[in-house]
Amino acid sequence: MNRELAAAARLEGEIGKVVVGQRRPVAELLAALVAGGHVLLEGVPGLAKTLLAKALARALDLRFGRIQFTPDLMPGDILGTSVYRPDHGTFELRRGPIFTEVLLADEVNRTPPKTQAALLEAMEERQVTLDGQRQPLPETFFVIATQNPVEYEGTYPLPEAQADRFLMKVRVDYPAAAEEVEILRRAAAGLDVHDLAAAGVSPVISREELAALRGAARTLPVAPEVLEYVSRLVRASRELPRARLGASPRAGVGLLAAARSRAAMAGAGWVSPEDVKAMALPVLRHRFLLRPEAELEGATPDDLVQELLDGVEVPR
Repeated sequence: MNRELAAAARLEGEIGKVVVGQRRPVAELLAALVAGGHVLLEGVPGLAKTLLAKALARALDLRFGRIQFTPDLMPGDILGTSVYRPDHGTFELRRGPIFTEVLLADEVNRTPPKTQAALLEAMEERQVTLDGQRQPLPETFFVIATQNPVEYEGTYPLPEAQADRFLMKVRVDYPAAAEEVEILRRAAAGLDVHDLAAAGVSPVISREELAALRGAARTLPVAPEVLEYVSRLVRASRELPRARLGASPRAGVGLLAAARSRAAMAGAGWVSPEDVKAMALPVLRHRFLLRPEAELEGATPDDLVQELLDGVEVPR
């Protein structure tokens, strides 16, 4: 397991060359990647969400693509379409920008539901159908969708059923005072975050190593009591008085996969209850719907996840 621990440490180290003060989001993002899920990345503008995605792709030596979601974006703009070529008298299939490996879906809540659904279907099926032909997406296909949590004018919030397609909702917050000083120090020293090669970020994990890391996570032993703990958390989420909707069985599968990924990257030989607890917030927060009275009280989905963790006994 030391190999997995070393691989995770190299990834975090490379991303840390340009992204300061976001260790928890980075760890959660890597856990989602290893688990084979996708991430909804939420934070106000200017917190290096785009930089985080680009640095991750470069450290993994994976193709990076970005789609800026706008109100006029159509499904064909991201999936691709057939273009008529009059010189040949035939149609040519042109793949859209979704055919990449690490895709940044920027401000996904600014595009209409029809286009959102096209992206989310591709995420779920790992393929795109164009002109009746199935076009597979790479095994390494990983979507990082961003949204601004404080600006809702002209947006189309993701429906609950669509948000559930994301394995995690990762929050990016403001850095601490010392970390912000470090950001300024690097900027004053001439760090250009638009040129990752010049900034020293280089590939440190191959596709083969990523596949091995994913395989190690999928086969990591899970004790019956840990499985029972995950089940009790998910079932209890549907019984919280302040919750109108709790977590589904798919959420339980996702929580187990995320906990396995965290344990594998830490070099552990098994999944512990602490791995489950550490992944509960990013995996469950976007799967809660609050009752109106809870919203009036100022409660948040994060409060409900914490209530859940406090109320369900941890196996020893």
